Amino acid sequence: MVGLDVARCLALLGMVATHVLDERTAGGDLVTAQWLAGGRASALFATLAGVSIALMTGGRTPVRGRARGRRTASLAIRAVLVALVGLALGELDSGLAVILAYYGVLFLLALPFVGLGARALALLTVAWVVVAPVVSWAVQPELPARDFASPSLGDLADPGGLAAELLFTGYYPALPWLAYLLGGMALGRADLRNRRLLAALAAGGVAVAAAVTALSRRLTAGAEELLVGQPFEDVDSLLDEIATGMFGNVPVGGSWQWLLVVAPHSSTPFDLAQTLASAVAVIGVCCLLARLLPFPGRVFLAVLFGAGTMTLTLYSLHVVMRTPDVWPDEQPAAFLEHVVVLLGIGAVFAAAGLRGPLEWVVATASGYRYFMTTTPVPPTEPGTDPYPGGIPEPGPDIPDPFPDTPPVPTPQPGEDPMPPEPPD
Repeated sequence: MVGLDVARCLALLGMVATHVLDERTAGGDLVTAQWLAGGRASALFATLAGVSIALMTGGRTPVRGRARGRRTASLAIRAVLVALVGLALGELDSGLAVILAYYGVLFLLALPFVGLGARALALLTVAWVVVAPVVSWAVQPELPARDFASPSLGDLADPGGLAAELLFTGYYPALPWLAYLLGGMALGRADLRNRRLLAALAAGGVAVAAAVTALSRRLTAGAEELLVGQPFEDVDSLLDEIATGMFGNVPVGGSWQWLLVVAPHSSTPFDLAQTLASAVAVIGVCCLLARLLPFPGRVFLAVLFGAGTMTLTLYSLHVVMRTPDVWPDEQPAAFLEHVVVLLGIGAVFAAAGLRGPLEWVVATASGYRYFMTTTPVPPTEPGTDPYPGGIPEPGPDIPDPFPDTPPVPTPQPGEDPMPPEPPD
């Protein structure tokens, strides 16, 4: 869990960097932050959402029957609440493409797949990466034109247009982006405590990302059809320009060869494959680091990157901070201000063992305690504890939702609660 929180924190800081820092130097070169985080940070954010869904629905062994229905209901409520937070943030004049409304839709789209295992999810992810962008590109000419503003509460008056934007035409179109959640769910169904697997994920993710990028460059070389309607003399200049990112999709009605580009936020098969592979690599590295560190190092890591435990709250705060009427800022100090504020708040909450404010509200309103238990919680009078003796332990009448997970012994004072693994 510490490794996943570190990855979430990196995703948050990557999105902040792409929002706050300039995309290019004075000489026109792509800055390191944009090259590293552009398109990848938000993809990591979405992939980690898939990991969370898998962990909340049984981990390595998907929950079945009534337990699956109850957890799916809780996740559905959570998705709607997160989407509403995103629509509310869209009302602010932040100038950002707020991801949370799309994020909520992605949660809803992922729910039919929570009963699948790791292998089935991995195969489905590969198919989705290839097919979904083609379907999205084909239907977009028939959909309403978008207005290039973040979805907001006012858009609820036009549900058809809002649905088209959230699913197909927006900055983070949910239909192709579901590939990230499916890939994350496949990871969450795997054994993320296995050091060999984590090392393979890290190395394999880097290799796939590099190979996909190289293949895209090779296939687009000389693709003059890309230049139709574009103010560029050659393909290399065009690809260099869109390296700073597109607006969620390739040009509507353009040549099919646009599906070969690997530009950030283009939602092409190559873009999805490259950014998903990068996300897998980051998750593998972060989880492996957390496994290899001794107990004091893990504690330090958990506090330093505590922002990863409350990304809903801190991402929302970041959007508010980017609203000039609320938090006027200027380059280059703006990025440092965001990092200090977000990491500082996250460290305080992590050290105190507290949940983020929005995380607490969403968990409470979605009935987390009720829906995530394996047996129905009896109704209680207001102000009374439904579990006066504590949440019941699994037993003959209460099936264990994680049957493959061994019990964790209670550590003695000063003892490492996560001792080193035995030799392979």
